[in-house]
Amino acid sequence: MINKEELKNKIKSGVRITSEEGTELFNWDIVELGALGDLRRKMIYPDETAGFIIDRIINYTNICEAQCRFCAYHSRAGRIDPCNLQMDEILDKIGELKNISGLQVMLQGGLHPDADLEFYVQMVSAVKKRFPDIYLHSFSPSEIVHISAKSGLSYEEILKTLKDAGLDSIPGASDLLVDRIRNIVSPKKSTTEQWCNVMRALKSSGMGSTATMTYGMGETDAEKIEHLNVIRSIQDETGILRAFIPWSFSPKNTDMEHIVQATGVDYLKVVAVARIFLDNIVYIQAGWLTEGLKLAQVALAMGANDMGGVLMEEVVVKATGIETATSMEELVEIIKNSGKEPVLRDSEYRIVKRF
Repeated sequence: MINKEELKNKIKSGVRITSEEGTELFNWDIVELGALGDLRRKMIYPDETAGFIIDRIINYTNICEAQCRFCAYHSRAGRIDPCNLQMDEILDKIGELKNISGLQVMLQGGLHPDADLEFYVQMVSAVKKRFPDIYLHSFSPSEIVHISAKSGLSYEEILKTLKDAGLDSIPGASDLLVDRIRNIVSPKKSTTEQWCNVMRALKSSGMGSTATMTYGMGETDAEKIEHLNVIRSIQDETGILRAFIPWSFSPKNTDMEHIVQATGVDYLKVVAVARIFLDNIVYIQAGWLTEGLKLAQVALAMGANDMGGVLMEEVVVKATGIETATSMEELVEIIKNSGKEPVLRDSEYRIVKRF
């Protein structure tokens, strides 16, 4: 039996908590949990600022061998026509981002059956040739595993080649790092251990990453903590994770429409628990894209300290029926109204401008 007062004192003192203790936190009152999350945030990030970046997601293909049950965007889902962007289209989209002083591009695609390493190298090289100062935070660990399986090359060899071509970092799209869940919802995608090995290879390559969490796919609270423990352990080992980004699974238009969508309270608990458990990650993003701007604003008082990106042209979440959009001006006002100082940041979380 976990003594609540002892655990509360442990949290307040900044001591690392165990997986069992982390699981217990999901049973606590949301107000109390949020206050503790904000306290732990102040320990690792005492500044009362909240940042954001001007960026763009470009989905260059939705043809994907993984065919995850939680995805409404891959072409085999039968709801979205197959799509392959031409290089000129990609460059035009990046040009539009540059016109509004955008800093970062996230090239996102599926596990295309015909996409080999040369395909990725040509894309990265073309972008960097036209826009040498744009930061490419692109692709995913699953794509690195996919390229490795097709080419026989190691993760390190693939990352070195992509880095030499101009790739700056890779988002650590994690879904849920619990193999019981992955075997149900994404059996053709990379395993938890493969995700970890890509993170290790990124460390060897001198590249940074992030970690995400898609919850609400039938996992238990203990499995949520199992996911967080994988992230905490890989951060202890590598130190490459710049941020953690949780968001709830949106079941509409997927093969998992029977799942009851997680609530706003569920989201805020995940933010607070993650902040308490992940004592080695400085930035936790408030997921306005899936949770809405008001809930994301509340998250800034419960452990989150970043609003992510403006995200021009997001289409994957939109395919589930969620159409949340924002602008720099709106994010500045939302952050100000939360009592924080808004800052424009770059991809490495360095402040570019204060508002």
